[in-house]
Amino acid sequence: MISINNLSVSFGGFVLFDEVNFHINHNERIGLVGRNGSGKTTLLKIIAGVSTPSEGTIQKPSELTIGYLPQEMGYSKNRTVIEETLEAFSHIKTLDKELEEINESITQREDYQSDSYNKLLIKLNEITDKLSIYASTNPRAEAEKVLFGLGFGPEELNRKRAELSVGWNMRIELAKVLLRKPDVLLLDEPTNHLDIESIRWLEIYLGSFKGAIILISHDRRFLDSITNRTVEIVLGKMHDYKVSFTKYQELRRERFAQQRAAFDNQQKMIEKTEEFIEKFRYKATKANQVQSRIKQLDKIERIEIEEDDKSALHLKFPPAPRSGQVVIKASNLAMAFGPKKIFSNVDITVERGEKIAFVGKNGEGKTTFMRLVREELTPVEGKVALGHNVKSGYYAQNQEDLLNKNNTVLETLDHIAVGDVRTKIRDILGAFLFRGEDVDKKVSVLSGGERARLAMAKLILEPCNLLLLDEPTNHMDIISKDILKMALKSYEGTLLIVSHDRDFLDGLVDKIYEFKEGAVVEHLGGLDGFLYRKQIESLDELESSSSSVDNISNKSNIKKEQSSSNNIAKESDPLLTYKQQKEIEREEKRKKRKIEECESKITEIENKIEIIEQKLADNHNGVSLPDTLKSYHKLQKKLEEKLEEWESLHN
Repeated sequence: MISINNLSVSFGGFVLFDEVNFHINHNERIGLVGRNGSGKTTLLKIIAGVSTPSEGTIQKPSELTIGYLPQEMGYSKNRTVIEETLEAFSHIKTLDKELEEINESITQREDYQSDSYNKLLIKLNEITDKLSIYASTNPRAEAEKVLFGLGFGPEELNRKRAELSVGWNMRIELAKVLLRKPDVLLLDEPTNHLDIESIRWLEIYLGSFKGAIILISHDRRFLDSITNRTVEIVLGKMHDYKVSFTKYQELRRERFAQQRAAFDNQQKMIEKTEEFIEKFRYKATKANQVQSRIKQLDKIERIEIEEDDKSALHLKFPPAPRSGQVVIKASNLAMAFGPKKIFSNVDITVERGEKIAFVGKNGEGKTTFMRLVREELTPVEGKVALGHNVKSGYYAQNQEDLLNKNNTVLETLDHIAVGDVRTKIRDILGAFLFRGEDVDKKVSVLSGGERARLAMAKLILEPCNLLLLDEPTNHMDIISKDILKMALKSYEGTLLIVSHDRDFLDGLVDKIYEFKEGAVVEHLGGLDGFLYRKQIESLDELESSSSSVDNISNKSNIKKEQSSSNNIAKESDPLLTYKQQKEIEREEKRKKRKIEECESKITEIENKIEIIEQKLADNHNGVSLPDTLKSYHKLQKKLEEKLEEWESLHN
């Protein structure tokens, strides 16, 4: 479908691609991977026709349609959300206009036997066929469906784009690209401004997309969910793997290991042969053997080890003074912007050493809460306060946009560094992959990933015992995200992080606060358990039995909040001894474990019931109706027993 032949791209004396060959077939799902700056975005721009290569050709059918979502773009701020989104159907208006012009031309012509008249008729039929396909399309309904999936609410459709953040405007551009339904989708970091629920919606949408997809993403799970082919770009070369991202990582390690082993074996053989030649070169009795070995060496096809990009982010947060046990205390907190209520009645206590994630749709108040902690905003009700000796560091979601674009990389840190750390600025920049002449680059010419790294470098100049990180991994490549995650896991202070990156949060946080519909709900444990519960709650079609589980989950959240409040009351009660408090805590842990086991069993029974119901609905051959119904009723009885057990545990 698209063929790239002998592609070369160079900037000045730097070669980005050198005679690259690449082919894209219909319906392929390709993940482009590689470091920031390796050329992924450049390749997409060339395929989209936005940029031209230094050398080489790109062959594609003239009728092929391409939808391209770049990381950054300009847009009109005067239209509303729905008006701009409906521009995705402008091609229908163009076809209508073209049809009108052809009809008018036909009525005015009398050369019915000419080739030009015949071509006009053929064009008329083509346009009529296309319009007949679009005839069943309801543009407004289609646009609303995609916008709602990407997180917009009905009340936001008539808002002006000028009122929206960059992230929400990028969602509009993504909606437009999807609604055009092109033959090829080129998506450059489409999940950067999406929350977890919107990412899951996009996964489902792309899973049913009829066409080819080329995707750049630093979200491993998103790549695994969408792609079945991985193309690695490293140091100007491309390596093609016909597998998803996780499998590619395994094959890549195996390829390097095999390549290294073959190289080492060949080097040993060459070394021994050269020793033999050197040792017997001047002995007449060995002359024939020496000449034979020399010819043997000349014929050997030397194995070369592929040069690998070993540059990596080296990050370690400096030690900070110890804070008090309570780091953040929010009581009856409420926030609103004019008539729009963000959240209310929020009670959150963050203790020293906790690593907490804030999740939820954009606009639910995650960033707002962080800004309240930073005293950048004033609540409309309640209060939020920092504990004893708490020193916070804040990475804002648009941190890289707050950098002075006229400064160089070195000047950015030099202007804020004080004391002894000034002597280590170049070392800090080196740890964030700014080396040599890189430190003299203007911020204005840096990529999104480079700006994100520079903003993170600013953050660690001064030690802090509370880190507030708002989407820190946007624009970071996968290796850099891994190293940041390792640094945060070993960070001894308290961490609050807003992120939609599931792989990044998994194994990093031990508690989650979900911001939803004006409330904040606490979820104990890591991300996997949270997503598991959310998967049950967000199914489109729930059986009556599934609704029971949904109610259980909602009740469980309410009980958990009540339990949390009770814990605070008990811990502050001076009449309780230390042993009594510990016994209460142990009993609550045992009860919580039993509840979780009960909920897990309920889910297991539900799944079995669903399988039987599906078999009965499909009229499977070989299914014994009496036996199947007997099993079905038995499972229903077990489910009722478990539901009663669950109720008793909460009483």
